[in-house]
Amino acid sequence: MKINKTYRSLLDKSINSMLSAIEIYNKPNFSYREETFAILAVNSWELLLKAYLLKSSSYKMDALYKMEFVKKKNGENSTRKKPKLNRTGNPTTIGIFDVINKLEELNIKFSENLKASIESIIELRDNAIHFHNEKQISKELQELGFACIKNYMGIIKIWNIDINLSNYNFYLMPLAYVDSKIEVDSIITDEVKKYLDFVKNKVSKSEETDEDFTIAISIDISFNKSNSFEGIGMKYDPNGVSINVTEEDVRNKYPLTYEQITQKIKERYIDCKRDKIFNNRMKKIKENPNLFHYRKLDSANAKSLGKPYYSSNIWKELDSFYTKKTK
Repeated sequence: MKINKTYRSLLDKSINSMLSAIEIYNKPNFSYREETFAILAVNSWELLLKAYLLKSSSYKMDALYKMEFVKKKNGENSTRKKPKLNRTGNPTTIGIFDVINKLEELNIKFSENLKASIESIIELRDNAIHFHNEKQISKELQELGFACIKNYMGIIKIWNIDINLSNYNFYLMPLAYVDSKIEVDSIITDEVKKYLDFVKNKVSKSEETDEDFTIAISIDISFNKSNSFEGIGMKYDPNGVSINVTEEDVRNKYPLTYEQITQKIKERYIDCKRDKIFNNRMKKIKENPNLFHYRKLDSANAKSLGKPYYSSNIWKELDSFYTKKTK
């Protein structure tokens, strides 16, 4: 199937911009880390949304341009419009907020959490010049970055955009150690405080029922005095790196009970029933150690009683079989 060249170019530039944003953020020593990430991430989002708007508008380029009325000879406006030209004589494209508005006009639903996340990153970009002491709030900014990338990958899957994420090592930013207990050795500027208040307001108004998109992902690092040999060794990929986790970590990884899942499917799907097909799919899920864990009361006793728990990633599996309700 032939794909529109402009559409394909916008998608390629978008994915490369986001990968560049992650690469810059991951550098061990980069003094303009958060601001550069915001600039590239916003550019990536804008290109992605413009590509989707172009496709949704039957690939008509006028959908991406700022339009103005054609002037008559007498100086009055005619009924015809033409693209507004910039200083170089090329058409001027619309901004990211106008793109979002146009998508909504086309009845393309846009999560409030998603819009708030994008707006928070845009404000970070626009306020970068005022961030004289951004290191004091690097943890908060990293939480926005985590959500930004998660949402970016999520919208590609939900809208079925023509990007194969499996072609990229599209990992979220590695969790750098940020000690929240360190005393701030300088006073946060008024500009930075205003920005933090702006984001906090967005977070406070976020929809908790929105499981697909979030404004910020909390970072919580804890250290135990016990040695790592007391943990449970796990390896999901034969070529992967071994990690050690405690029983508490396992509970965090598999937080859902069967009862919680069966209750949630009523709220989440319009065509899911607890029938034989559903039971067979749940049986298949139990075979996947990434989605299912049987937690024993006594892990040292092979005959110990226990209880089954499921990973929250189970929803991605069930989403492929059932139709989600419209929010």
